[in-house]
Amino acid sequence: MAGMVLGQIRRTRLIRGLGGLVLALGLATLLVALLDQVAGVPNASSGYLLAVIALAVQLGTTEAIVGAVGAFLLANFLFTVPVHTLTVLDPGEWLNLLLLLVVGVVVGQLAGRQRNRAESAELREREARGLFQVSRALATAAEASQAMREVVRILRAETGMSRVWIGLHGPSPLERVVADTGLGDEPAAPQRHEILRRTEGDEPARWVALHAAARSLRSVPGTDLAAYRVVIQVGDRPLGSIWALRSRQLGSPGREETRLLAAAADQVAQVLERDRLRRDATSVEVARQSEALKSALLDSVSHDLRTPIATIRAAAGSLVDSADHDHGPVAEAIDRQAVHLDRLVTNLLDMTRIEAGELRPQLHPVLLDDAVTDTVDRLRSSFGGREVSVDVPQALPPVLVDEVYLAAILSNLLDNAIKYSPDGAAVRVSACQPAETIRLVIEDAGPGVPDEALGRIFDKFYRVGPAAGGLPPAGSRRGSGIGLAIVRGLAEAMGGTVSAARSPLGGLAVSVDLAATRPAGSG
Repeated sequence: MAGMVLGQIRRTRLIRGLGGLVLALGLATLLVALLDQVAGVPNASSGYLLAVIALAVQLGTTEAIVGAVGAFLLANFLFTVPVHTLTVLDPGEWLNLLLLLVVGVVVGQLAGRQRNRAESAELREREARGLFQVSRALATAAEASQAMREVVRILRAETGMSRVWIGLHGPSPLERVVADTGLGDEPAAPQRHEILRRTEGDEPARWVALHAAARSLRSVPGTDLAAYRVVIQVGDRPLGSIWALRSRQLGSPGREETRLLAAAADQVAQVLERDRLRRDATSVEVARQSEALKSALLDSVSHDLRTPIATIRAAAGSLVDSADHDHGPVAEAIDRQAVHLDRLVTNLLDMTRIEAGELRPQLHPVLLDDAVTDTVDRLRSSFGGREVSVDVPQALPPVLVDEVYLAAILSNLLDNAIKYSPDGAAVRVSACQPAETIRLVIEDAGPGVPDEALGRIFDKFYRVGPAAGGLPPAGSRRGSGIGLAIVRGLAEAMGGTVSAARSPLGGLAVSVDLAATRPAGSG
């Protein structure tokens, strides 16, 4: 089919060229005859140059050269003595005929070259106009989807296509048509088409025939149309395609038309990427503002709660000191819950400071065994009678920490261990020096957490689901989901790290690596 169409195009061009040659040389012969026989102009054969110029301007250089040779033969046969023969007796006539041939060839080449330049300039102007229109349509539209219809209309008008449409990738493997110049049924990607292969450097892109898989595709409607495809992509990521149908009689798109299609595909790709980045940036900004609003609300509420909590604790302390045997446990429960509420408020305030980047730790050497013992003794009343073993060697070098932050880390980890382990389960605090850091480990003999959750337990508001043993024992309170996030934030503020693993006791082991002070005199 392609060979037949190509042969038909060549025959059409040949017939057009022969017709132009016959017409131009015939009119020039008539003009020369009139000048020679009627007007009496001697040696009027130079009138054939008009035919050569006309052929060069209308048909091209090749036809002009053939016309110059034809003019040479006709002038010799019809107007040079002896006429009706190709014999030339007069050397002067030979010179005139040779000059006619040479001048005709040169004039034909010059006129043809000028014609080619004019056509090239017109094509480039058309390419520039189309590219400008595409750029303006995409630049002035709020989103790329709003400009697609105008883009396909411009491409159809400036490239001589019968139909142009744009398909973009969506959830399904097939492209979704977003703009189409055709009427009626929605187009589908043709099985047989030519795809534009880009090349590096100054090498022009070229069209390569491609036969796509037959899955959910159909051929080009109409046997006289050829399909062309330009992939829309950003980097190596395809976003869709520009499809075009073109009459086979016109042949493949020219260089200017190909550049316009390729440039349009590149600009559509950049606009689509711009829209994606803008949507992502908008989502990030919305999330940031939402997080900032939430943090401000938590900070405001937390500050407002500090005063009533302090009042409750003071009143509860007075009740504990003055209460009788029957009301003493009630007063102690009030004080215990007030302590828990105060710790929750403190955690909320710490979380807002961590997220705002406002932590300014005051680092100085601290003996870890003394700091751990003091914190455990201070919190022992809130353990509910639970024993917490401490194994921190006194020989460990001091750690470079902020004492307030270290106490908050221990408080949250101990509260988490006691909350999520049953009564009687062991809770242990230990320390060692694996390298240049001091590792503080808080572990329990509770149910622990599954391996897939170990990497997420330090995320804010993350809590292990009940199916994985994430609920505290019956009668215990549920956590807020920020205690371990605060532990990580405070540790990282002091230059440390945290990690979680299964404990040899059976439950969860949280390790906090802290910087150790160097011995005096060490480099």
